[in-house]
Amino acid sequence: MKSIKYVLLLSIAALTLQSCNLLSAAGVGSQAQPVKEVTQPLTSTTANSAVNVNHEQWTGLLKTFVNDKGLVDYKGFKKNEQELDEYLDMLASKDPNNDWSPQELLAYYINLYNAQTVKLIVDNYPTKSIKDISGAWTKGRARVDGRELSLGGIENGILRKMNEPRIHFAINCASISCPKLLNEAYTAAKINEQLDQVTKEFINSKKNEISAKNPKISSIFSFYPKDFKVDGEQDIAGYINKYSTTKIDAGAPLTYKEYDWNLNEQ
Repeated sequence: MKSIKYVLLLSIAALTLQSCNLLSAAGVGSQAQPVKEVTQPLTSTTANSAVNVNHEQWTGLLKTFVNDKGLVDYKGFKKNEQELDEYLDMLASKDPNNDWSPQELLAYYINLYNAQTVKLIVDNYPTKSIKDISGAWTKGRARVDGRELSLGGIENGILRKMNEPRIHFAINCASISCPKLLNEAYTAAKINEQLDQVTKEFINSKKNEISAKNPKISSIFSFYPKDFKVDGEQDIAGYINKYSTTKIDAGAPLTYKEYDWNLNEQ
């Protein structure tokens, strides 16, 4: 009888561990990474962090292989994969911790997500869509101080918990309907201005059809509705109105556009 109980306890423990691992892979957990909430309004500064990461190598790659429309030359990245690997190795050598400022953490994880997504496509090139790659968001692949983080974990377990919804317009999922990949690295010194830039650009782009009475908006707003708040309350239209040149009327029904997962290739 005792042996049966022991086996049952072991089975329960194994299932619990497996569940935790699945949750972490899906991005529910922070994967043992520090999470700092952004104090709004966010200011750009390097003065409040024990570490300032140099992302110039990533900027060089982006300016070379990403055009003004945010479309990516993946063939070019593949030919220069060693330089991409060097940048990812540099990020992997860092140990983000509570001595890092929210600005530095935001820049680090946004750049890590974007660079690792490019690496994912390069490693599986040619491909028509990131969705054709097994475990694209759930497999541990982004190395950080000996750990391997999933893309889903970086987005959902870390960045979304930092109280900065503009991250949704900064991270790029290698797809046509995604916000465009900015052709410079995010840095703590410019993070607020960069996030404002990409948010305004995305909301006012053709990826949304903003009108007063019948707005048709990106499915990103339906993927993460609770993230878009005004005065602490969920308000997608109100959030869009903060950045849109055309304002949505109060109470206007929102229609969500079909998401195009085809590769954002030049």
